[in-house]
Amino acid sequence: MAGTDAGGGAGGAPGPERARHRPEAGDGVPQGRLSARPSVSPPPVFALEAGEGAAGTHRLEGRALLRVPPPSGAGAAERPYWLVVVLHEEGGTAKRALTWLLPQAGSGRLLLLAPQAAGSTWDVADGPDVARLDAALHGVFRRFPVDPAGVAVAGFSDGASCALSLGSANGDLFGAVLAFSPGPMAPTVHHGRPRIFVSHGREDPVLPAGACSRRLVPQLVRSGYAVTYREFGGGHEVPPELATEALRWWVDGPRPAARR
Repeated sequence: MAGTDAGGGAGGAPGPERARHRPEAGDGVPQGRLSARPSVSPPPVFALEAGEGAAGTHRLEGRALLRVPPPSGAGAAERPYWLVVVLHEEGGTAKRALTWLLPQAGSGRLLLLAPQAAGSTWDVADGPDVARLDAALHGVFRRFPVDPAGVAVAGFSDGASCALSLGSANGDLFGAVLAFSPGPMAPTVHHGRPRIFVSHGREDPVLPAGACSRRLVPQLVRSGYAVTYREFGGGHEVPPELATEALRWWVDGPRPAARR
């Protein structure tokens, strides 16, 4: 397994597939901005309905799934949660997306939110995906206390490309991006500079590392992002050990200042 840590905006990386995340037509201002923001103390009016806070997987607005962890010891209920948004690949499902990180999530205060794309894949330009994700995030933030400095976005394949685009556009929400085998990402506005973890298989036949991550990572670094890059001996996949490393990199890494 090869790895690099680089400190470094985002640029597009050419790849074997057409970039699906198109910039907005008309005035040229990219979409992708999210309005939902967490609070460590949700308003009391948004008290949990019966069963909503129970451990397990819950269905939210827009066919999104939310995984709530089991209790993790005395005093745990007094600490805010951390949250990672997990974006599925082209033709994938929210349920499948949860399987990449669920075994590694453990029983800590970590919420996993897996939205479902309106179509076969994500569109952060002129489709409904951003609005659906924003609605799901509003639903989570009004039900659970979430640390504003503990929110990340992750994805695999097309979902990784979308995660990078959303992370670049919403660095004032997401402190980190976990991108597993990404393809091209969309040009986007910049709000903040989230840390970025990228992994890619050297034998990936779908989105070859040489045409994608090996070009994308240097562009991200030149644009000012701190990027950790890992290559592994494999194909188009999310190896469990890479998922574990990515989560540890995020949870144990530098803690960003709380966002407002």
